[in-house]
Amino acid sequence: MVQLHVKQGDESQFLFNTTVDAPLETVIQQITAIYNRRLKVERICAEITELADHGITLPPNMQGLTEEQIVELKLIDEWEEKCVPSGGPVLRKDEIGRRNGQAPNDKMKEVLMKTADEAKALISKKQAQANVCVTMDMVKDALDQLRGAVMIVYPMGLPPHDPIRMELEDREDLSETQASLRVISEEECQLWWAAKEMQRGKKLQDYIGKNEKTKLVVKIQKKGQGAPAREPLITEEQHKQMMLHYHRRQEERKKLEEADDDSYLDSDWSDRQALKRQFQGLTNIKWGPR
Repeated sequence: MVQLHVKQGDESQFLFNTTVDAPLETVIQQITAIYNRRLKVERICAEITELADHGITLPPNMQGLTEEQIVELKLIDEWEEKCVPSGGPVLRKDEIGRRNGQAPNDKMKEVLMKTADEAKALISKKQAQANVCVTMDMVKDALDQLRGAVMIVYPMGLPPHDPIRMELEDREDLSETQASLRVISEEECQLWWAAKEMQRGKKLQDYIGKNEKTKLVVKIQKKGQGAPAREPLITEEQHKQMMLHYHRRQEERKKLEEADDDSYLDSDWSDRQALKRQFQGLTNIKWGPR
């Protein structure tokens, strides 16, 4: 199997296994799908943290309003009584007025937070450091875990406008958000290796040969951004080791220079004739007037 270390810029994303005879069209499609689904897991985990702290999302026409404004406009959240967390709610007011403040109790909050941590670990960038390839099955498993935790805490479901439900149902609207800038559609996705764009319509072996044990770093980015920066000749870890070695050599050199210091020869105790002059009374002789 060929192992691709997928990066975006200088940031590691995940490891991906494929074969040399795989069409690049298929490789790009699979890598893009994993990349975007990982972003989805991250977005859901961020929203689940807010859900655990402040409860469900208010309807769009109530978000950001003060309690006085809601009363004055006679707005009612019809989902507050329908979407009650298991074990009853705990009041934790959302200062920014995005969620209703009817949060899950501590036990249910722990279920949400623990599941979110496990899901993030499953698709984490640290998997690449552990030499673990992230597959679409792993990403789906992370999404299923998040879906299950939400169902445990909110058995009646979430409101249709809640971003977690929208994400799980693939109805999310990321327009005019910072998150939309990170998403790369399959049509605009490009893979680069060794400062060359890997063209669709070709196979992986057209670029790297037929050795199935090849490992290489590929860069994923949007069409039109130009060639990404080349990989450094040495890794960050190798650079740290080199600097540590250089520092140790400097310290050793300083110690050697201190050991070669012969200034002690000017001391009385190092003078071989000092004892003789002391017996002869010649130890405190000064020339010139006193």
